Amino acid sequence: MKLVDLVSEFRLGRSFEDFCETLSLNAESEAIEIYAEEPVSIDSRLGFFAIEETGGRVRYLSNHVKYQNLFDFVYFIESIKSADAGRYPKDADLAKVLLSYALNDA
Repeated sequence: MKLVDLVSEFRLGRSFEDFCETLSLNAESEAIEIYAEEPVSIDSRLGFFAIEETGGRVRYLSNHVKYQNLFDFVYFIESIKSADAGRYPKDADLAKVLLSYALNDA
């Protein structure tokens, strides 16, 4: 799954709990973090990990794949809820803004 796919799913109303259940993630974790495979780009595949697993590291290695932390799921969901559909009519537009934030402002 890429960031634009994740944006699409949650803009269509997918719940965090359903998403976690589908990926066998513990929705009760202190935080679920969204990582992107390195080198990070808009086309990077995403990884989802509990903070208890990653220790909150910026870079994380899982199954011989290098990942970089983008943001936690709480931030992602709040961004989806507050995104102005008029300003970001396409899911790809919002995904690019989120990625830019993660790489440049976080």
